[in-house]
Amino acid sequence: MFWLSLLYAIGFALIHYFSGKLIHVSETPRSRFLSLAGGVAVAYVFLHLLPELNEYQQELEGHLESGLFVSIENHILVVSMIGLAVFYGLERLATQMKKRENGSVFWIHMALFIVYNFSIGYVLAESEFDTVWAMTLYFVALGIHFITVDQGLRHHHQESYDRRGRLWLSLAVLAGWGVGAFSALHEVTLSMIVAFLAGGIILNVMKEELPEERDSSFRAFAVGLIGYALLLLAI
Repeated sequence: MFWLSLLYAIGFALIHYFSGKLIHVSETPRSRFLSLAGGVAVAYVFLHLLPELNEYQQELEGHLESGLFVSIENHILVVSMIGLAVFYGLERLATQMKKRENGSVFWIHMALFIVYNFSIGYVLAESEFDTVWAMTLYFVALGIHFITVDQGLRHHHQESYDRRGRLWLSLAVLAGWGVGAFSALHEVTLSMIVAFLAGGIILNVMKEELPEERDSSFRAFAVGLIGYALLLLAI
């Protein structure tokens, strides 16, 4: 599935670069499409990524037979929790710096999401998807999620994001795919990346959906959540 993964990596890059023109979304009240996208991403994380982490947990336990971490029962979930905490901490830092009109906030956000997108591209190439459908579901869920991320970054940085940010994030996905396609990291390293990514996705969806001023659509969120969950359970 090398060529399919390359096609999807290019698709991710194009979505990021052109998402501002692909679909018109409003911020307040929040576009129903963005709420639906949040539901799709949450369903994918909880019904696909997190169960997959159980398999990685078994792999990881075989490599942690001694030492400090041997007493931790759910190593992978700890990594997911750390991923969520890291993304939340950097997001809060960026928000505080923006209030002080500190120009560094753009660079912090870009660095954070370059790592985020690189990880998504890497997992696309390196993960052992059982079927074409499994890879397609990954592409659909995170492709829709990219539109939400793109909208949030454009809201924060406007022209700076359109001039430079969207290009860097598009290239980050392709770079991640390239590293994953032409190099082989240890299974434990891959499991850590997937776990960290899962925590980041959860945080990014929640921070976009939960703020009261966004006036999010719970109905659209539920449709995305239930609809995609049924699709995942059916195949």
